[in-house]
Amino acid sequence: MKLQKLLGSIPVLECTADPDTEIRDICYDSRAVQPGDLFVAVSGYAVDGHKYMKKALEAGAAAVLCEHAPEHGAYIRVADSRHALAEVSAAYFGHPAKELTMIGVTGTNGKTTVTTLLKHVLEETRGAKVGLVGTNGNMIGSETFHTEHTTPGPYEVQKLLRAMADAGCEYGVMEVSSHSLVQYRVAGIQYRVGLFNNLTQDHLDFHKTMENYAAAKAMLFQQSDVGIVNVDDDWAQVMIEHAACPIRTLSAERNDCDYVAKDIRLSPSGVRFMALAGDALARVSLCIPGKFSVYNALAVVAIASELGIAPDETAAALATAQPVKGRAEVLPTDGDYTILIDYAVTPDAVENILDTVRDFAHGRVVFLFGCGGDRDRLKRPIMGRIAGEKADFVIVTSDNPRTEDPDAIIAEILPGLEQTRTPFVVRADRREAIEYAIENHRKDDLIILCGKGHEDYQIIGHEKIHMDEREIVAQILEKRKTKS
Repeated sequence: MKLQKLLGSIPVLECTADPDTEIRDICYDSRAVQPGDLFVAVSGYAVDGHKYMKKALEAGAAAVLCEHAPEHGAYIRVADSRHALAEVSAAYFGHPAKELTMIGVTGTNGKTTVTTLLKHVLEETRGAKVGLVGTNGNMIGSETFHTEHTTPGPYEVQKLLRAMADAGCEYGVMEVSSHSLVQYRVAGIQYRVGLFNNLTQDHLDFHKTMENYAAAKAMLFQQSDVGIVNVDDDWAQVMIEHAACPIRTLSAERNDCDYVAKDIRLSPSGVRFMALAGDALARVSLCIPGKFSVYNALAVVAIASELGIAPDETAAALATAQPVKGRAEVLPTDGDYTILIDYAVTPDAVENILDTVRDFAHGRVVFLFGCGGDRDRLKRPIMGRIAGEKADFVIVTSDNPRTEDPDAIIAEILPGLEQTRTPFVVRADRREAIEYAIENHRKDDLIILCGKGHEDYQIIGHEKIHMDEREIVAQILEKRKTKS
């Protein structure tokens, strides 16, 4: 593709490259540059790509797209190379988002559940092939691809959308993280519908303040045809005020909204409620317990309605949906106790899962959790306090310590936990912690393994080590069987 076509309408400050230059591919990692590539020098949060422009040109890059001109070689200078990377990536892959009906879902909690359920609804009601970009993996129809981030980088996003369009997908359903919005990973994508579910403390290591975090989420409504906002959330007004599109509202507490959940029934097996969408009414049933499931299901009803799917059709599809992996997922045990796996990694999510299991726990609620390293440290004591207030017994362990010392992370959790009178133990090794929970269970205990959810790995240092809690539990149970 010729450079001129790639640049499209991007405001160019200065250009020494020939517009008719044929570009082989786009690259923003100088180590992967091939002759004929356009190298995009991005000012990163850890590494500045401008330092590697010379290396990229020496490797054969046809030109560099940058904010600061290199000493030698062809270049295109722009005000924001990160934003430009998204634009040239979209152009390189032929603007695939325009060939799909795009839906974006943002919020601290519930993105994975909403997008997974929506994909199921679209497949069941429209017989459509659906692409999904999300935490549990990227999907093209029934095929799943591993992902490192909730929302991949801009080049990877556009490449994935092109694969979806070429495979015959009609819809593209995306979890849209706050990082992806402020880092322009989804710049240039216009969403038919954008949804905001909730905002609670997380990622303050990156955003610094809740106000910045909220403003990042609100960016979704700058590139949506219509937005849907959960007005029961404290940050809803920020979303509405920042929106550049019509806004629809949803609520499980108010009656003056476009989408309302009424007659809510909670049970250990799931939730039931009446969904009101204008003059339409549908009885919704979902096999995932907890009040948060009401909001997730109502969000799906709302999005589907904006796409022209009647609430009763959506309700019929939701009734056949399977539980989402790593979200209140029940594991088999060898006795009269229950083990759940849940991905809760924020204070609000921890509170939600603990409140949910109280509806059906017959014995102690045993809560096993840790906090991720190199992430928001302020939430650690908060999560410890909530665990102590809501559980009957707490096991503090390691999550993904990354480059931090697991014991140091635990030390920041304990002050919150110690504010309560709940008994607890510390087992830094997560496998040992799980074995301790099982070996010391009591009749009717409900054990929650919290924080890993769908993940089948643990990140220690910079290394990702295989660790699937489903396998660990099965191995411990087999060991117990052999001993008995």
